[in-house]
Amino acid sequence: MALPHKIRTVNAITVGDFFERHKTALGLELVSEKHDLKRLIQEPAVNRPGLALAGFLTYFARKRIQILGNSEISYLEKLTPMRQMARFRRLCKEGIPCLVISRSRGLPKHLIDLAAEYELPIFGTTQVTMKFLNAATLRLENDFSPSTTLHGCMVDVRGIGVLIMGKSGVGKSETAIGLIEKGASLVADDMVRVKFSGGELMAYSPDLSRGYIEMRGIGIVNVANLYGLAAIRPEKRLDLIVTLKSHSDLNNVDRVGIQTNTYDVLGEAIPHVEIPVAPGRENARMITIAALDQQLRRLGYNMADEFNQRLLKHMSDGGGAS
Repeated sequence: MALPHKIRTVNAITVGDFFERHKTALGLELVSEKHDLKRLIQEPAVNRPGLALAGFLTYFARKRIQILGNSEISYLEKLTPMRQMARFRRLCKEGIPCLVISRSRGLPKHLIDLAAEYELPIFGTTQVTMKFLNAATLRLENDFSPSTTLHGCMVDVRGIGVLIMGKSGVGKSETAIGLIEKGASLVADDMVRVKFSGGELMAYSPDLSRGYIEMRGIGIVNVANLYGLAAIRPEKRLDLIVTLKSHSDLNNVDRVGIQTNTYDVLGEAIPHVEIPVAPGRENARMITIAALDQQLRRLGYNMADEFNQRLLKHMSDGGGAS
């Protein structure tokens, strides 16, 4: 089953956006004086343009950030100033998004001036080439990751990321508070952002509402103020979806748990359980049990399957089904 949600895809980001988001983590400093920061980065990767500087531009990855390391700089230094200008001009004409110089190495002034003619942004970084390449690629993949917004309450229950869903008024926020009082952490309430990043679905909260939860009859509650900073976390992998259902649906939910139900979120099948809400049932405890069960299943142990195997063995031994 698939959750009804709109998927947001990113096809490009501007050089300016990338610089503002990651300049501190990547140690970036804007070197060029004349530049166009609205240029688009259209692929989530970084390229070393050594072959392009040597004159081979077939299959050149012109849509990516370009980085010049020791090898590329050393190659340029062996060329005459006139040949440097010719090779560098061909690179500028390709319309690359920007150029990064690693290890705080500088470019000759005539090449900086040439880049200014094309308004090519040039950045410097103190990081070594491979460290920058790996770190920038991870951040680019995150920036380009598809995302969506789900309605519910996201909590971290003993290391398992649980999204609590259900109709309005069913008690999602109250259940989340009950879990927090038992040691869980709040990730997001009401609007849960989910992004596919690094092969996993990561859930997080919009900056404005992070750490807050709405309680009917009370209002907006600051979770960190009540339960401490350990009661909130900025993001968590989505491991399990729990739907709280009305007690009228008590007989329409799975009672054994042998068959694993899933929800499709951004193309990923997430384990899904339904828990009926009824007087006398402690929802927080039920969700904790569901989370621990999911943790065991991830480790290869299935309690429902174990019981089913015992039952089948008992029947095969002539014990009957009673």
